[in-house]
Amino acid sequence: MCGIVGFTNFVDDSNKIISEMMDRIRHRGPDAEGKYVDDKIALGHRRLSIIDVSSSGDQPIFNEDNSMVIIFNGEIYNYHEIREKLVEAGHIFKTHTDTEVLIHGYEEYGEKLLNMLRGMFSFVIWDKNRNEMFGARDFFGIKPLYYAIMGKTFMFGSEIKSFLVHPHFKKELNMTALENYLTFQYSPTNETFFKNVYKLLPAHYFVYKDGRMQIKRYWDVNFSADEKPKLDEWVNRISDTFHDSVKAHKIADVEVGSFLSSGVDSSYVAAVADVDKTFTVGFGNDEKYNEIGWAKNFSKAIGKANTSKVITPEEYWGSLEKIQYHMDEPLADPSAVALYFVCNIASEKLKVVLSGEGADEIFGGYNVYSDPDGTLYDRLPMSLRHGIGAIAEKLPAHRGVNFFVRKGKTVEERFIGNAYMFTPEQRKELLKISTAAPIPAEITKNYYSRVRNQDDVTKMQYLDLHMWMAGDILLKADKMSMANSLELRVPFLDREIMSLAEKIPSRYRVTHEKGTTETKYITKYAMRLAAKKDTPEQTAKTAAKKKLGFPVPIRVWLKEDKYYNIVRRAFEGESSQKFFNTAPLIKLLDDHRDGKADNSRKIWTVFIFLVWYKVYFENKGVY
Repeated sequence: MCGIVGFTNFVDDSNKIISEMMDRIRHRGPDAEGKYVDDKIALGHRRLSIIDVSSSGDQPIFNEDNSMVIIFNGEIYNYHEIREKLVEAGHIFKTHTDTEVLIHGYEEYGEKLLNMLRGMFSFVIWDKNRNEMFGARDFFGIKPLYYAIMGKTFMFGSEIKSFLVHPHFKKELNMTALENYLTFQYSPTNETFFKNVYKLLPAHYFVYKDGRMQIKRYWDVNFSADEKPKLDEWVNRISDTFHDSVKAHKIADVEVGSFLSSGVDSSYVAAVADVDKTFTVGFGNDEKYNEIGWAKNFSKAIGKANTSKVITPEEYWGSLEKIQYHMDEPLADPSAVALYFVCNIASEKLKVVLSGEGADEIFGGYNVYSDPDGTLYDRLPMSLRHGIGAIAEKLPAHRGVNFFVRKGKTVEERFIGNAYMFTPEQRKELLKISTAAPIPAEITKNYYSRVRNQDDVTKMQYLDLHMWMAGDILLKADKMSMANSLELRVPFLDREIMSLAEKIPSRYRVTHEKGTTETKYITKYAMRLAAKKDTPEQTAKTAAKKKLGFPVPIRVWLKEDKYYNIVRRAFEGESSQKFFNTAPLIKLLDDHRDGKADNSRKIWTVFIFLVWYKVYFENKGVY
């Protein structure tokens, strides 16, 4: 795992600038650094040594005649097999790294190499003979890749913060991204919070030549249910494929550990991986917010050592500026901070850890997936439900009211992912500044159009795989692990597992629990049954356990004077008044404290933006 930076060379003192850019992402690779600079390109690399830990694995790496040079962030788990084919084709290797397999593979196969890979990656190759740059990002978006075009300069990197030291970089806030963020709690498009800085989307590659940028998608998820196999066969296939993926994800020349919460995903990973160490964090003693006791018992049951940490409120709130600095863009997911701390305790003992991200999106694990057609109310005509929903939408938010609002809309109208903070009307009321931000349905419709003939569960999974997972789940996984110089690997997010999961009928992803008098669903049904084969009995009980995953007591803290006042000062501050109408913000805060509504997530969304803005635009600290 590493960090990469680079730019087309239209500046004086390129060596100094590329070094400063590399310094900004030193946390991604403290073990070594390397750079390549000529009159056309400057490339920089920071290395966290995992495979071929000797200096022969340092980057940049060249092909045989030095006409091509690569910098790479990630791990390719099937590089041995590809290397054998390349050796047979006549390529000469100088190292035993997966990086060198990529550059020779690109020589041999061009962009077709991408669909041969198994792993997580973002990399850039400079072809000196053609004056052409080729860059790519992995299938799911596990590894980030940002780019910007500032005048004649094209720059790219693993983190936006590296761009800030370049003399051609112009730092401006993207207000459209802010408005979108207020709904999604993350930046949901290829735009970022920095104007003219973009994300290369997952499963895309680019070619940059003569000042022109071409971007293409090279892979996509393709749900196509196979109705022939029975449930037991799907369970066995999941088990076999997952074992194979975990084995591949353990390839390393250093020790590998595993995160562990009380959920089935991380438990399954830890049990199958057979690692020696597991890591868990929690808050206080309330079981709603602390899974440490469960994790210690599970670790004992599988014969492993568990390291845990109770995060104090002071530690949590005291880390927010540092967290948002490392995040590059504001992310209002409270669990990002918990993830930072579990990465921190793991990094004290090893360099690589496995985690359970992706299982929910791939196998149908979120509770919201059980919502479609699950009640007698769903049998009413949509026109009638739509009318009732329109009336309910005008009433104060409440669990019962929200049911009618939700059921009065099609999945395309109501579902934008696992977070829906402010409606377009609410965010317009909050913002002082008008933007051209699209409504949420405009952002999601391109994804929904690709699965228009699928059932609602599959539609939601497809949307989450492309938006929520990349924009929230994998963003925080990469940034929080790399902030601690820790490589985080996600064995559920594997091409072979996705190829299998695409074919599983939705009734084996989300199923009705037979024998109950009310509609009760089990999510990730087939995967849970596969997990039972490898985990202690207590893990099977998580089928009925509400999903937690390092939960954070934000709702409770915001009712306490200390933290209420911290947020109120931010809402009334000068920065807040640049962007927001203060009165509705204070009302959200007061109503929450007084128990009139649970506004914690909305409050947190605005507050985290203000924390991020303070760090990046008021220059209040570089960590």
